[in-house]
Amino acid sequence: MEKLRKIQIILGLTSPFLVLLLLYAMYCRFRRRIRRSRERESLEDGGFGYGEEEGEKKAEELTRFAGGEHLTVHDILEAPGEVVGKSSYATLYRASLQRSGSVVLLRFVRPACVGRTQDVLLAVQKLGHVRHPNLVPMTALYAGPRGETLFVHPFYAAGTLSQFLQDGVAESRRREVIYKLCLGIVKGLDHLHTGLQRPVVHGNLKSNNILLDAHLQPRLSDFGLHLLLNPTAGQEMLKASAAQGYKAPELIKMKDASTESDVYSLGVVLLEMLAQKEIMNNKFLHSQDLHLPTSLRNLVLEHKISDMFSSELIDQSKKQNSTKEDSLLMFFQLAMACCSPTPALRPDIKHIVRRLEEIRP
Repeated sequence: MEKLRKIQIILGLTSPFLVLLLLYAMYCRFRRRIRRSRERESLEDGGFGYGEEEGEKKAEELTRFAGGEHLTVHDILEAPGEVVGKSSYATLYRASLQRSGSVVLLRFVRPACVGRTQDVLLAVQKLGHVRHPNLVPMTALYAGPRGETLFVHPFYAAGTLSQFLQDGVAESRRREVIYKLCLGIVKGLDHLHTGLQRPVVHGNLKSNNILLDAHLQPRLSDFGLHLLLNPTAGQEMLKASAAQGYKAPELIKMKDASTESDVYSLGVVLLEMLAQKEIMNNKFLHSQDLHLPTSLRNLVLEHKISDMFSSELIDQSKKQNSTKEDSLLMFFQLAMACCSPTPALRPDIKHIVRRLEEIRP
């Protein structure tokens, strides 16, 4: 009896420990399953690595920039997330960092789409230090042992400019809000073109790549992303941009985007702001037209400029005074100048900033 009692005491003392050990084992197994799932996704997207031989692994590395000093590899890899965007070259996740409780945007670039290691590292060091109130900063880069690449950015809950315009909220129809957004977008692009030691070409400017913070301050995302991709993926990105109407005419013959092609894309975004809709869904865009500005230019020649403006913007201008209505026309003319089919005839970004400040509503 005494021996049985001792066994019962020992079991009573060790049972909680055994339960904890079992729970820990289940947790470790779950982590391994999640990691294998992410690896399978990478393999399905074309394999790992930046050109290493099969089976060769690299050391795990986390590069931090301003705003990401507190991040760890564990924070990034164990953050539960949901897909908020997908393209041919990357997947975007809204992820919650468990340790800090903050929300970030993780960009997983498919290994088959990543450029050469040396080129990527140079581009990351350049882009990671870019800071401006109208740009989305890169706070960290995780490079995994099999070539997994995750870029970490702040998450902006207000969504994209495209969503803001399509949702039809009252704020999107106020002249003051439209002007504030346009000026912020232009200033962000100005910093990329003229505010750095060497100009950075955005390369993929469109309303879906402009994020809004809680104060409706626009922030350009995806700038310089083409520098991180291999040539094939870079061309795929340009094709997607062309299908949406943002690609400058000269890029049909040229492979590389430029500050001039950025200005063209900017002009299309400004036209979207006036029309309050996606330009590819505009009723004036005919299937035979390669570029929207050609169609809009026909409206100018036919004296039908107001046909493309948001009716709310026109009503606001008429209710105020003729000067306000004239500023709307000047805004349209500036956007059209940006969309000139000849790169040399497009205004540079400094001129655009000055003109916008002159026609302030």
